[in-house]
Amino acid sequence: MADDLYAALGVPRTASEAEIKKAYRRIAKTDHPDLTDDPAAQERFKAASAAYDLLKDPEQRARYDRGEIDSQGQERPQRRYYRDFSEAQGNPYRGKPSYGDFSDVFADLFGEGAAQGGRSGFGAGWQGAGRGGAQSFDMRGQDHRYTLEVDFLTAARGGTTRITLPDGNVLDVAIPAGTRDGQTIRLRGKGAPGMGGGAPGDALLSVTVADDPDWRREGEDIITVLPISLSEAVLGSRVEAETLDGPVMLTVPAGASSGRKLRLRGRGLAGPGGRRGDQYVELRIVLPPQVDDELSRLIRDWSAAHPYDPRAGRGKRS
Repeated sequence: MADDLYAALGVPRTASEAEIKKAYRRIAKTDHPDLTDDPAAQERFKAASAAYDLLKDPEQRARYDRGEIDSQGQERPQRRYYRDFSEAQGNPYRGKPSYGDFSDVFADLFGEGAAQGGRSGFGAGWQGAGRGGAQSFDMRGQDHRYTLEVDFLTAARGGTTRITLPDGNVLDVAIPAGTRDGQTIRLRGKGAPGMGGGAPGDALLSVTVADDPDWRREGEDIITVLPISLSEAVLGSRVEAETLDGPVMLTVPAGASSGRKLRLRGRGLAGPGGRRGDQYVELRIVLPPQVDDELSRLIRDWSAAHPYDPRAGRGKRS
């Protein structure tokens, strides 16, 4: 684990959020364990992944910059001395030291949950073995955070993706339909092992949805791009369009222009209450690979007889 998270990503401490994300993606594209068997590259990816997981959170980044947490996101313990505890118990180095209840010490070192004997921290599992017996404790393992990049359609439709954790374990992760960029998937029990009889921590996967040139998301609606020919745009036609549920036949109206959007109700992503958004199909006119003399002559003659200005009214101010 790198001590300097910025160095692990190769960016300065003044780097913007976008620069940090770009640096992580650059490393992931070359050093991900699924792409290389080079141990050094895998270590670089492991360090970069941990760094990105912490630095992408503005609050966590600010705490790291202030030195309140370390490179693993753990609280940095504040130095406390015997005098602090002794005086807190009304015993400023006078007479026989009174050890009393250790809960205040655990609270200072491990948080209030430890002092209260909650489910987390040392207080949770501090067990006496009986009068004069040895004492032991149970503590839940730490959660580990990772970043998982999935393609747009897997995030939209749902599916399964295989990942390799830094410890070498290979997992098949279920991606819920409609997964958003930045959403966290929890894998219970896949974090650090617990201490004593404590349960293991969880693995928390922060999902990054990759951009797709033909699909994009706006809330629960999705927008796709559908190339059409010049004749289909002029004359209208029935063409096949891709949806999350499979291909459908779509009517392109005669005289359609590039950029026009056709609406498919209920073909978007599932939202609150299970109601799905819509899909908008954006038309894009594509000319033939080569414009021959016949097409050129046809368009030239037609334009001479039917002149029009597609830019009329643009750029004018009243």
